[in-house]
Amino acid sequence: MALADLKNVLNIFGGSDISEDKQNELFKEVLLMTLARAADADINIQAIEVERIQEIIKRHTGEDVSAADVRVAARAELYAEAGLRKYLSKVQSKMKTEHRAETIQALADIFRSDHVVSPLEIDFFDRVAESLGATPAQIAGLVAGDVEES
Repeated sequence: MALADLKNVLNIFGGSDISEDKQNELFKEVLLMTLARAADADINIQAIEVERIQEIIKRHTGEDVSAADVRVAARAELYAEAGLRKYLSKVQSKMKTEHRAETIQALADIFRSDHVVSPLEIDFFDRVAESLGATPAQIAGLVAGDVEES
């Protein structure tokens, strides 16, 4: 199954529960969907943005995604029934705390990649964070049990 199919996200939105073993797949889908929509927020997804999304997804999940998967996940038609925020609000309770935190951190990485953060990007970030129910600690990248002693 291709990551860009977003089957776990769509199943949850349709009312299905998700087993614990599917939570990692859900995280990968939410990450791809969120980053792709962020890059497409200006209606024109650039090749450099696609490459950056691919790098971030590989770093956070260990999985390779194609440029085509990123572009498919960015398509507005996937969200015709409901907006991204509604999807994220619905799935956030099924996601692990660390997955929500990683999604927020990856989104910040995308917006920082060109060293200029626009007001539209800040608004998008705030709305995603709110939809995922992210706490200020998660937004800052602080997750309990995350600190290793030296």
